[in-house]
Amino acid sequence: MDFSFNFKNLVSAFIVLFAIIDVTGSLPIFIDLKNKNRTFSPLKASFFSFIIMLAFFFAGKGILSLFNVDDSSFAVAGSIVIFVIACEMTFGWELFKIDNPSGSATIIPVIFPLLAGPGAFTTLIALKTEFSSVVIIAALSINMIIVYFVLRNVVRIEKIIGSGGIFVLRKFFGIILLAISAKLFAENITSLF
Repeated sequence: MDFSFNFKNLVSAFIVLFAIIDVTGSLPIFIDLKNKNRTFSPLKASFFSFIIMLAFFFAGKGILSLFNVDDSSFAVAGSIVIFVIACEMTFGWELFKIDNPSGSATIIPVIFPLLAGPGAFTTLIALKTEFSSVVIIAALSINMIIVYFVLRNVVRIEKIIGSGGIFVLRKFFGIILLAISAKLFAENITSLF
């Protein structure tokens, strides 16, 4: 495990994870769940999302090795997933329709796929090719604190930012993710040939 720490890298890793987890972009979904009397626990959602992503962060490489997939190959695949998510955010595509029975929404859809989904898993493994483990775990921890705060104050934040603000944030982070996906792809594709 790499223990090196760099504040600039922490900020970069934080922004990548913040954009991919996209808790602010998911605010309309959280508000809709509340309006439909679908309950979710902010503490459980943020804590279990953190545990699931941390487990994948440590075990993901082992899982990949079972299939003889190296970090660069996964980073290239991850860059494509990040690209698709970025296109969804930027152009307003809808890849996943959330349609499950009423009741608690903590596990589905809040934890999976909204917070700890395929994009986050892919990103965590892809980030390993660029940043130290300590930096990634710190960035993930800060993100989960923000996730908890946002989930706990969904209605208040929506009133402060407004629907226009949420729209702008989603588009802005979509463009950031497009650039990140291009960078990840370019840096890892050459090692495959």
